[in-house]
Amino acid sequence: MPQPQRPIVKLRPKRGHRLAGGAPWAFADEIALDRRTRNLAPGSLVTLADGERALGTAAFNPGSTIAARLLDPDPVADIGEAWLAERLKRALRLRDALFDAPFYRLVHAEGDGLPGVVIDRFGDALVLQPNAAWAEALIEPLSEAVMCVTGAGALVVNATSRTRKLEGLDEYLKVSRGTIEGPFEVPMNGAAYLADLTSGQKTGLFYDQRENHAFAQRLAEGARVLDVFCHVGGFALATLAAGAASAVGIDSSAPALALAEEGARRTGVAERFETRKADAFDALKGLGEAGERFDMVICDPPAFAPNKGALANGLRAYQRLARLAAPLVEPGGWLVLCSCSHAANPQAFHQANVRGLVQAGRDAALIHSGRAGPDHPSHVALPETSYLKAMFYRLDG
Repeated sequence: MPQPQRPIVKLRPKRGHRLAGGAPWAFADEIALDRRTRNLAPGSLVTLADGERALGTAAFNPGSTIAARLLDPDPVADIGEAWLAERLKRALRLRDALFDAPFYRLVHAEGDGLPGVVIDRFGDALVLQPNAAWAEALIEPLSEAVMCVTGAGALVVNATSRTRKLEGLDEYLKVSRGTIEGPFEVPMNGAAYLADLTSGQKTGLFYDQRENHAFAQRLAEGARVLDVFCHVGGFALATLAAGAASAVGIDSSAPALALAEEGARRTGVAERFETRKADAFDALKGLGEAGERFDMVICDPPAFAPNKGALANGLRAYQRLARLAAPLVEPGGWLVLCSCSHAANPQAFHQANVRGLVQAGRDAALIHSGRAGPDHPSHVALPETSYLKAMFYRLDG
């Protein structure tokens, strides 16, 4: 078989420290960028080299901060449908070992050896996010491979993430294979969630909180629960399924709340569930002024610090959230604060929460710290891929 003829892209001398430590990324300032490399098409497959030593096959994007993403240690690997299928089969074997039903994140980017690719599975349907230029360039063989490996009947390509802008890619959303009719019912932790795959947020549902929902269920029997940023039901439906006395779900999205209400109906807990459409910060302030109290308050916001440049403002937002939420918790109750910000590490997030708790005058103990579920594997050399924090505080004072 003829070997692929690829451009050679070299690291600058004495650069590529993260690559040397096992990370699959090389940043633009680590690459010897000349006219030839600058003119390569985004997503080009190249041989990445350190001096005269080939490091492997990489996807190259001269317009991205992450200029090179290492795909395979073989410098002449044939990155086509067969190669993609092998990576997908490996990902599927892990999920088959973890779950007894096909509802999970099938591919979690670098954690599954497919940098920039996210695929969520909803029974017979898949949602694929090609968040890197190489995945967009290979979207057809990638689509064919995942349909063949999983045997799914429908595929949605959701190319709307903000990460694509950093790659210089356009946004679009389309049903690429099969048909999608209405929201999909997703069973998790005894509750029924509704996922809108064609117009919902991200891929329609957040699987990453599954384990943290389950931990909250252990504390929920007989509790009055407030779930802020509840999306399609989140913690609220999980706690109600576990015997919570009542739950209030707050979100700014009317369509998401409608799906949450339908999920409550299908779970059989609608009579104990209330939704309120509101800005989260305004709602928390209003509840505090009204003197309302709950046994468990959960705040699971979108990323306030999606990058390093937003970190300072993001941490202030997390601190404010903790300060407004803490007064709503009954003595002996639970405050659950979550962050999906890649830029905020667990220690920084916890410290922001502590500042808010101190401002609120509440004594607290950190009882449990959760992360994303096992269908969201973290690359061992990329702390950024371990993004989710869910911190359970018991408030005694």
